[in-house]
Amino acid sequence: MSIAIEIKDIRKNYKDAWSPALDGFSFYVKPNQVAGLLGPNGAGKTTCINILCGLIKPDSGTAAIGGKDCIKDKAAIRSMIGMVPQQIALFGELTAMENFRYIGKLYGLENYKIKTHTQYLLGRLGLEKHANKRINAYSGGMKRRANIIASLLHEPELLILDEPTAGVDVQSRAMILEFLKEYRLQGKTILYTSHLMDEAEQICDEVVIIDEGRFIISGTPGDLIKNTTDCKRLEDVFLHFTGRSVRD
Repeated sequence: MSIAIEIKDIRKNYKDAWSPALDGFSFYVKPNQVAGLLGPNGAGKTTCINILCGLIKPDSGTAAIGGKDCIKDKAAIRSMIGMVPQQIALFGELTAMENFRYIGKLYGLENYKIKTHTQYLLGRLGLEKHANKRINAYSGGMKRRANIIASLLHEPELLILDEPTAGVDVQSRAMILEFLKEYRLQGKTILYTSHLMDEAEQICDEVVIIDEGRFIISGTPGDLIKNTTDCKRLEDVFLHFTGRSVRD
């Protein structure tokens, strides 16, 4: 595919909302990139992700993944993407392996495929010794890593992550970021949201800044820092374009 993600002039206004969640927002992501979607609270990031996943319809505009429409081609889209939500999307009373077997079956995977790929991912993300423990017994960092495994069982071409390292320890964060770099090297595409600008600066090939539902600016972290006055870090760039007012 020539373009992995393409959003054109998306508008979405929720009932009784003060302002649109997305107000003519457009951006695209090339294949085999780690792209950061960055914005303050309420900027429209989650609405954008939900549209890409086919969970909500835009009022107008189009969203496509690999040339397939995110609303009209939902079945095809869901086989192409892996979604890692900010919330832990696993059954707490089940073990990790029980969760992965169930999720793998939902994707139509064969038992052998589930077993072999799960074993690899458990080992790579440091959970091999904890495969048969209940998710409720996991630490926060372990739950985050298990959440990522669940999204990768069907080996998606596009991985979407919403705050994947929120609230985790330094070791888990380092392991997750290193794994994402490796996944990209397999020819995969990653769309990633975070409030941690140093993290985005470290792993993203390109970032898109969104605020109040509108496209603000995009570019490589290095270019944005270089071309924005008095900015030495991506965080400086972010504050330059979105301001320092606290968001609700």
